[in-house]
Amino acid sequence: MLYEYITVASDEAVGVITLNRPKILNALNLQLIDELVEAMEQFDHDPSIGAILLTGNERAFAAGADINEMADASAVEIMKRDQFAVWDRMSRISKPIIGAVSGFVLGGGCELMMNCDIVIASETAVIGQPEINLGVMPGAGGTQRLTRAVGLRKAMEMLLTGDSISAKEAWQYGLVNRVVPVEAYFSEALKLAKRISRQAPLAVQVIKKTVHKAEDLPLQEGMDYERNSFYLLLASEDRKEGMQAFLEKRKPRFTGN
Repeated sequence: MLYEYITVASDEAVGVITLNRPKILNALNLQLIDELVEAMEQFDHDPSIGAILLTGNERAFAAGADINEMADASAVEIMKRDQFAVWDRMSRISKPIIGAVSGFVLGGGCELMMNCDIVIASETAVIGQPEINLGVMPGAGGTQRLTRAVGLRKAMEMLLTGDSISAKEAWQYGLVNRVVPVEAYFSEALKLAKRISRQAPLAVQVIKKTVHKAEDLPLQEGMDYERNSFYLLLASEDRKEGMQAFLEKRKPRFTGN
């Protein structure tokens, strides 16, 4: 499909989505988010794709929401848009989403990054939730995911001051997985996405879902969910292939069955 605000491509078994509003630092408007989630869902349903890579450009992953869409709208108008419903669809993508971020990762851009399962950041990345400076607050998960990622005290400081943190600080707080030179952030993320895309598809998707359950369930319920998921994968053809390949000292040929 043709999109106005994103570009879509595939590289081997990786679906690559690039935010494409460079003149305004990839500001997130409603259409961009709609296009993004539609592309994600298409990759999610494509059996030839094993992982999704989401990126922007060196100057900005996304510098926040498009304020032009919000400045003159009333609270009732914004509520009627139900604009966060599409974000809920993003959280139901079953395949792993790898974020490759650089430059400004602010506001909605930070929330979008936190929807990724793994994040590779360039050393130039600047990450934060500055909504307080506009007299508002995050609405797409910023208070919830940031607190889970960096802890209550650091999240409270960032959210109440609007201050951003560097890529190095984000790594120290566990908000990103790796920090690499700006010229390598995309290639490193793509390499990782390709590696994951070669794993057993069912196991990848079940692991992703089970890890996210850890945020929501008490420990014992999480352990029960993990064990049931483990038993489920034992019934897969990929489990048989993986173990047979190990015994025969060859690479497995996973099919997703």
